[in-house]
Amino acid sequence: DIASQATSRHRLKLSTTSLVDEAAENHHQTSATMAAMFSQNPLMNGPNYSFSDAPKTAHGEPRQHRFNPYSDNGGSTLAISGADFTIMAGDTRHTSGYSINSRMAPKVFKIGGTTATQEDATIVLSVCGFAADGEALRDRLDTVCKIYRYRHGKPMTLNACAKRLSTILYQKRFFPYYTHAMLGGLDEEGKGAVYSYDPVGSYEREQCRAGGAAGSLIMPFLDNQVNFKNQYIPGSGEGHALKERERHPLTRPQVETLVKDAFDGAVERHIEVGDTLQMLIITKEGIEEVFLPLKKD
Repeated sequence: DIASQATSRHRLKLSTTSLVDEAAENHHQTSATMAAMFSQNPLMNGPNYSFSDAPKTAHGEPRQHRFNPYSDNGGSTLAISGADFTIMAGDTRHTSGYSINSRMAPKVFKIGGTTATQEDATIVLSVCGFAADGEALRDRLDTVCKIYRYRHGKPMTLNACAKRLSTILYQKRFFPYYTHAMLGGLDEEGKGAVYSYDPVGSYEREQCRAGGAAGSLIMPFLDNQVNFKNQYIPGSGEGHALKERERHPLTRPQVETLVKDAFDGAVERHIEVGDTLQMLIITKEGIEEVFLPLKKD
């Protein structure tokens, strides 16, 4: 019995030793295979794979992986300030490339009212560019104005709101809102005022400004018709001796006509503008909203 037990223990020891040796051999072979697979040494007979080899596209070009969080959804906005009014306008087309996602996507919003319809709002914000960022910016500024009204018992002035919007945009300068924002309303003296912004919060007060997809088409028209650039009296001289045309403040009907003409011209030359013209007219009586048809092709 003692001899048989010793024999069994010896066989078990040999079996265990062989299993350990086999596992070690398998591990060595696996390590060698992995080393060959990821090695750049051709002597190891590996496939010479490297993580630095970028995947190729169907055309053989390197396929790049990028974080691209922004999109341009088209559309244009403009703002014109008058003696006692301001008009903010924008089209309602929402695009992605050559596709029209929506024909009724407003870009001009009332800000800071106490009701769901913003009936008692006194400030208007327009945004165009990346629609999602525009809506996020609108909601944030609207909340700021509502909190101010709740705490102080009065609406925020246009000048204070303009400074606050600049701060909001500057806070996001490392991951900015991809929008062209404009703020419009009446100042403390009851005069029309327009503030235009870049995406990181730089702003200035202007008499008129156009932005968005067709901004470069509309702005020269506004420079001539609203700012009276390059308007001279015929026959008053030659070259620099020409006398400039006398400037008169534009009336509200004149500005409304200019806004409609500006967008009628823009839709003829830009595919990302069209469908409907949304116009908000700000006066001391309140804010009036008007919708006018534009070309839908």
